[in-house]
Amino acid sequence: MHGQELGGYAYGMWGTVVFSILIFLFFVVSFVRPTKRVEWRSMGTFVGFLVALFTEMYGFPLTIYLLTTALGKSYPVLDPFSHSSGHLVLVFLGLAHSAVAMTVLHIITNGIIFLGFYLIYAGWTLIYASKGEKLVTEGIYSRLRHPQYTGLFLITIGFLIQWPTLTALILWPILMVAYYRLAMREEKELQQHFGEEFVEYRTRVSAFIPRIATEART
Repeated sequence: MHGQELGGYAYGMWGTVVFSILIFLFFVVSFVRPTKRVEWRSMGTFVGFLVALFTEMYGFPLTIYLLTTALGKSYPVLDPFSHSSGHLVLVFLGLAHSAVAMTVLHIITNGIIFLGFYLIYAGWTLIYASKGEKLVTEGIYSRLRHPQYTGLFLITIGFLIQWPTLTALILWPILMVAYYRLAMREEKELQQHFGEEFVEYRTRVSAFIPRIATEART
């Protein structure tokens, strides 16, 4: 083990858990705005992800308890329950108490998270302006068919890199499948409504990841 100064127990902050969940949920619901039952089911999976994430980030560090129990004295830090040691990527790289590594990690992951928020907002503004009267293909929709869902994916990926937990890792693929299925369901409805216009749009614009080569197909 590395000889690091003990940082104390940094959990049990349940008020912070609740506040963090509510603030992120408020933003996402404000711009994604589920209305149908299937949309609320997908949103429920996202809520579960947030609860799992912030509970282990500030409330009860289940993953760290499991890891310290399994690894015992071979666990790579002396103070596993300090907040800096909750960044498990840095812990297992031996950089848990490196200010530079911590700064770089937060710059990268916060950048991914804020990009996700931007995509959600950018997609919502165009959809709101169209009022459902036309197929939106301009702006961010000229690069992605589902920018809001890509935004949700980026937010969750950013958090998983920043603060990986077993419960969030289990929920993440379920979340991805739920929103992929929702996106494909929405595309069927769009094709029924807009016909060939949507078919042509789908052939030239990627669903979730922007194309580098314009001639590539999804």
